[in-house]
Amino acid sequence: MSKVVLITGGSSGIGKSIGEFLNSRGFVVYGTSRQPEKCRDSKFPILLLDVKDVVSIKKLVETIIQREGRLDVLINNAGVGITGPIEEIPEVEIKGNFETNFFGPINVIKSVLPQMRQQKSGLIINITSIAGYMGLPYRGIYSASKAALEIITESFRMELKDFNIQMTNVAPGDFATNIAAGRFHAPLLKESPYNKPYGSTLELMNSHVDSGSNPEIMAKAVLKIINTKNPKVHYKVGALMQKFSIVLKRILPDKLYEKLLLNHYKL
Repeated sequence: MSKVVLITGGSSGIGKSIGEFLNSRGFVVYGTSRQPEKCRDSKFPILLLDVKDVVSIKKLVETIIQREGRLDVLINNAGVGITGPIEEIPEVEIKGNFETNFFGPINVIKSVLPQMRQQKSGLIINITSIAGYMGLPYRGIYSASKAALEIITESFRMELKDFNIQMTNVAPGDFATNIAAGRFHAPLLKESPYNKPYGSTLELMNSHVDSGSNPEIMAKAVLKIINTKNPKVHYKVGALMQKFSIVLKRILPDKLYEKLLLNHYKL
């Protein structure tokens, strides 16, 4: 029996790539979007979902279970970027980012758990970010929201162990997607004391995305995890130096690591 997979945020970028790849391998794939009517050319069904809306989440999960009778894999991929000096980012935007990147995934997990518990099986893959392993300048809110999802996965895993429900994180580095276009960018204000360093950092961040890896690499990594009997707690997928930066953070003194980041961003 083909496994049924739900991918939040499956209409573009990494989510779309994962969906197309799994669909081509015989999985029954459902993606989501806040505007599914714009996804008519999708190779797999795209259903309506707003991860900030609990009612929307429950309706989506019920629809899939009614159609398929089961739900084997949840891939929490929906997320948004946010940049800017923390001092200048409006509180409403900070809360909004956590609603999408942290609370949204938690609520989707809560909605699929009863079905997975009934099946006595299930796999939940949370797409986080290598940025969640370190506090990055002018990406602090994004780093924090992804770090929170990484950590709560560790807790979830232990709470779910008796139900044969597995959970893991996959932290991507920079991939060639449209994430930069969908970010909230705190405006680059001429009178701001952060104008020059924020402006140069923003250019560097966007160039990293534009020159990022093919998102199919993430799709292949996800398939490998689905086919793994006992997935690890954390996976990192990206360029060697991006993954190595996490190792350096573990072994280097804090101030030395901070200096390396400052040098990298030319701050």
